[in-house]
Amino acid sequence: MDTKRLILFVVLSFSILLVWDSWQRKTAPVTDTTSQQDVSIPSSQKLNNTQDTKVITSESNFKLETGARIKVATDLYQIEIDTVGGDIRRLLLNNHLADNAQDKFLLLDDAQKPLLYVAQTGLIGNDLPTHKTIFTTDKTNYSLEHGQNNLDVKLNYKNQDVEVLKIISFERDSYQIQVRYEITNHGKVAITPSAYFQLVHDDESNQGSAVAPTFTGGAYYTDADKFQKIKFTEMKKHDLSLIALDGWAGVVQQYFASAWILPSNQKREFYTKQVADNIYSSGVLTQLPTIQPGEEKEFSTKLYSGPQIKEQLEKAAPGLVYTVDYGWLTFVASPLFVVLSWIQKVVNNWGGAIILLTVLIKILFYPLSASSYKSMAQLRELAPRLQSMKEKFGEDKVKFQQAMLELYRTEKINPMGGCLPILIQIPVFIALYWVLMGAVELRHAPFMLWITDLSVKDPYYILPIIMGISMIVQTKLNPAPTDPMQAKLMMIMPVVFSVFFFFFPAGLVLYWVINNLLSILQQWMINRSIHAATLAKKGNAPRT
Repeated sequence: MDTKRLILFVVLSFSILLVWDSWQRKTAPVTDTTSQQDVSIPSSQKLNNTQDTKVITSESNFKLETGARIKVATDLYQIEIDTVGGDIRRLLLNNHLADNAQDKFLLLDDAQKPLLYVAQTGLIGNDLPTHKTIFTTDKTNYSLEHGQNNLDVKLNYKNQDVEVLKIISFERDSYQIQVRYEITNHGKVAITPSAYFQLVHDDESNQGSAVAPTFTGGAYYTDADKFQKIKFTEMKKHDLSLIALDGWAGVVQQYFASAWILPSNQKREFYTKQVADNIYSSGVLTQLPTIQPGEEKEFSTKLYSGPQIKEQLEKAAPGLVYTVDYGWLTFVASPLFVVLSWIQKVVNNWGGAIILLTVLIKILFYPLSASSYKSMAQLRELAPRLQSMKEKFGEDKVKFQQAMLELYRTEKINPMGGCLPILIQIPVFIALYWVLMGAVELRHAPFMLWITDLSVKDPYYILPIIMGISMIVQTKLNPAPTDPMQAKLMMIMPVVFSVFFFFFPAGLVLYWVINNLLSILQQWMINRSIHAATLAKKGNAPRT
């Protein structure tokens, strides 16, 4: 029984790591794309068979051209838009702090130190403006004033045949940015343009640490394929090309996401491509209606760029909420987060919410864990007799095993009685692990005293040390292993796992500490009850 408990303990721990790895490795199916002559601007050939794509030389030495900067300030953003292409080149989130907790969080930037992350749009056909075209603007500073709910940034482009107005709109209390094109055909022939919307990202930044790697890469969603992620290494091997009538495409990372969201029932092609050695684009291409001479038409889409807050994601687009990725245990993790959020609204402290959620889970599984602890307590009472039998039979392990099984039958003890309850609880533990790892709400959320951020490690390692002590206490409450090697391993494990948890987020370690303390209390009570029953049984036994 001691060996099996040890194995289960190790399996639980490595299950967490395996789920973590599975979460990172989850990638989208990749199909071949039509050969591209330009690695920067997507071709519309597969979508509509037009041959109007302007040929631009390969950008093996990738460099973003820069023009004048338009600065935009809203309640949620500090943004810089470049007149070259009307790209969003820099995006700060007002309500979220950087990792150093001193500055505002920089989500998009074109500095390439190493972060390169920009949002680009463009039109294809009849010399229409791409993300390389220089736009003009009447203002270079915009601000969403108090009492103002909407803000429009207007950029203009005009040649002898076409006039294009690009309008980037911001709304108060929303992470959705609308991009609208108004296209007027002044020429003598009809034009059939296509539009593309893409996010360009490097493959070095936001990858987490060696101890706690995180996923940063491309992603898309359709009703047919559901949520799919694409690693940059896969983008290097294959260009994605997928035709759909719904869904979005973008880039996801821990806690944050950006996605281009087209109107529903608009035929589109999702694509990825390698732009340079370590730079990749993920986007969507769509054909626009034909514009006759003298006619004006408009087309709009949305860019979600911000934190993975479920309420905001659900408002933005179907399937965008899956960027908060709990892997194969989403059906367990999502309800857990709902309960955790509800508790937090009551207690107004995420640490307190974690503690109360742990208590609720412990109550929910009380009958199962009680069964496990009862089996352990019964084995604990038999430990002296088992040790005597081991000494009696010496090196004859076969006779010792036979005598031990006979003792179990006599005392009506199932040595495997504690295994099933532990196995049933493992999915819940792993799901809660992913909830605590993926919730942006816990980022920079304080608990109390020295814990000022539940999403990073305990700065003084106090919680991991407490957890290690609690594991030692649990070991002492369990039956002593008869095998000396097992006994040594059981004493070493708390130390090993304490060190392992030194690098885990404080919120997760807080959960394990509270769970261990509750387990110790429950196990101590059951041990005491079983011990009393054993003493009573001995007292009532007939004397010989």
